[in-house]
Amino acid sequence: MLINEHSAISTTKILLVPYEVHHVPTYHAWMQDTSIQEATASEPLSLEEEYAMQLSWRHDSDKLTFIACLPQPQAANPALSGSQDGPERMLGDVNLFLSYSEDDSSAVVGEIELMIAAKSLQGQGYGRATLLTFLKYIADHEVELLEEFEREKMSAGVVGLRELRVKIGEGNSRSIGLFESVGFEALAEEANYFGERDLVLDRGWHERVREACERYDLGEYCEVKYR
Repeated sequence: MLINEHSAISTTKILLVPYEVHHVPTYHAWMQDTSIQEATASEPLSLEEEYAMQLSWRHDSDKLTFIACLPQPQAANPALSGSQDGPERMLGDVNLFLSYSEDDSSAVVGEIELMIAAKSLQGQGYGRATLLTFLKYIADHEVELLEEFEREKMSAGVVGLRELRVKIGEGNSRSIGLFESVGFEALAEEANYFGERDLVLDRGWHERVREACERYDLGEYCEVKYR
């Protein structure tokens, strides 16, 4: 998506920046790890394919992505590409896929993916900070996100983003617990055919995001220019 091409989100706990070309080598290195491939249900790509994927993420109207980085030492506007989001500060990524609801063509659903790839920094709260920051961004920019999605799909009449979903391997209890802690609920007691747990944040999801941000103290949230 183009909506976040020049926008970063800075909080006291995390920095989210748009996925740019200079991030690709580090991202590609992450995705060679077999444990990450398993956790994300991904196949390894060549570096050339990874560059093509980055370009797709930038221009496809149904995909929104940010790279999660260590927080800025102090508030800065703008966030500077290559200095505050260099390889040594990159943590992982967070993504949103938009699609029309299977049972209601006037509603859109969003599927979230979250990865903290830097293993030495896992389990330190960066996953929750990334997720909450991303959810707040989606809630604040729902109208603009849907406008870009609809414009490309040449459709009209969508009433809103009905729900957010996530699919997580049933053995990834830490990730399941993270999403449940911010209000996502399991659609079924058992994993699906692919061994994944389906979780959803639906009824009143905007309010539940606000409550989660307050409960876990998201910290100072600021959208800044990215260049």
